[in-house]
Amino acid sequence: MQVLNSIAEMRAAGARLPDLGLVPTMGYLHEGHLSLVRRAKAECAAVAASIFVNPTQFAPNEDLARYPRDLQRDLGLLEAAGVDLVFAPDAAEMYPPGFDSSIAVGGVTNVLEGAVRPGHFSGVATVVAKLFNIVRPTRAYFGQKDAQQCAVIRKLVRDLDIPVEIVVVPTVREADGLALSSRNSYLTPDQRAAASTVYRALGAARALFDGGERNAGVLRETMRSAMSAEPSIQIDYVSISDPSSLRELSVVEGSALALIAVRLGSTRLIDNVVLGESNRLQ
Repeated sequence: MQVLNSIAEMRAAGARLPDLGLVPTMGYLHEGHLSLVRRAKAECAAVAASIFVNPTQFAPNEDLARYPRDLQRDLGLLEAAGVDLVFAPDAAEMYPPGFDSSIAVGGVTNVLEGAVRPGHFSGVATVVAKLFNIVRPTRAYFGQKDAQQCAVIRKLVRDLDIPVEIVVVPTVREADGLALSSRNSYLTPDQRAAASTVYRALGAARALFDGGERNAGVLRETMRSAMSAEPSIQIDYVSISDPSSLRELSVVEGSALALIAVRLGSTRLIDNVVLGESNRLQ
């Protein structure tokens, strides 16, 4: 496995590997990231992973400084998983002096996470576009847990005619349903126990939907009600929205996304399930 820190090295190494799959990460890897690697290995001749905690997607009051990092552990996991190339630049390599460009993806970024975290998705879109230009992958792999991010990246690729296939991989969960996330490491034991309420709330909405309920307001209220019994949870939003546009629905016709964002102390968690697809991701 080659570990590359410069854009020039990564570009040269990637050019020698046709049919390259890319797994973009911010490091502190868990089984969810490794599921993306396995999917990439099954579908591509070679696999690259990136490890970069992207400062432009963090607001000044967010957790950039304390975001968990363990590069050597991450490299060991990626090597064991059979990754061919790891691109691990520092911030100065990605954003050198004089860097002053950004990408704004409209529409889908204005709601949910975009409304709560202004500027976040511009940072995401800019760094992903840079990674695509540097690595030149055939396919790139993202987790369904970050459903809005997946929608933004798909729109970015479509609107700018970037020749990369976006593959979304099902969320990996703990035994009690909590979606794996690097930020789970912030949770105290009591908060960790309370966090499982999020998936139970999503499951309650899905059970109603599977039973025939199509009123999106009823589904939203079901999720809120399921979380109201846990006083340590502060709800940022609950949503029943169109999977592509993330427009809030009044009635579900076809498929929808049920999404939740909550805070437990200083830790913010997001999760979602897909409603109404025969090939349901989770």
